[in-house]
Amino acid sequence: MNAPDSLFLADVQAGADLRQIAIQQVGVRSLRHPVTIESPHGPQHSVAAIDMYVGLPAHQKGTHMSRFIALLQENRAPLSAGTMATLLHGMLQRLEASSGSIEARFTYFMSKAAPVSGVESLMDYDVTLGARIAGGALTLRQKVMVPVTSACPCSKRISDYGAHNQRSHVTVVAELAAPLPIADQIRIAESAGSCEVWSLLKRPDEKYVTERAYDNPKFVEDVVRDVALELNRDARVASYTVECENFESIHNHSAYAMIAHDKRAAA
Repeated sequence: MNAPDSLFLADVQAGADLRQIAIQQVGVRSLRHPVTIESPHGPQHSVAAIDMYVGLPAHQKGTHMSRFIALLQENRAPLSAGTMATLLHGMLQRLEASSGSIEARFTYFMSKAAPVSGVESLMDYDVTLGARIAGGALTLRQKVMVPVTSACPCSKRISDYGAHNQRSHVTVVAELAAPLPIADQIRIAESAGSCEVWSLLKRPDEKYVTERAYDNPKFVEDVVRDVALELNRDARVASYTVECENFESIHNHSAYAMIAHDKRAAA
């Protein structure tokens, strides 16, 4: 093939489709890509698994998959809910689509000082940022999964000494009405457990964590209700789902609770 011939290759995806069935989502899924993420101490580097979809009209045969990749390659802005919205608008323009969504899943790190010794260590958190446009409306979604420790109030009450505790996962999905830093959302979840957790603890820190959890026992029901109270007071959150799963230390199953609430419906 000579060079002039290559300029006239057929664009099959742009052709007509006679079946006349619209597709709600078409695009790329679980694309791993290096990203930078907004944080209180400046952009941090991570690797995200990214889903990018557009709606495809009934008359169009296919979408242009390469344009999704090209858009990511060109993006230099650190990821946040706000920049996800900008990226989404750019995707819809490039793909000539009226609806679509982008979701990025990545590990977010925060430096934490141990409660007594003050030794610094990095904690990792699973975070998801999502942006969606449907019917002309933009939805921004931010999800964090935060490990905490929880001590059982019942075990403490009925035992002569000690109480069983366990590591728990608190998952908070917030639909945003205004920017909410990832670190703020993590802190809301951490503060609802019997005690937060750290990657590195010295003996005085271990004593603090054990005694703090014992003095602050929580059921899964307590945890999700305490998070819900904080989110109800936070004007940056339009709606939310909060879950808590306790990986029980005396049972071969988890304890679980969930609250979902749309603050706009209650207004």
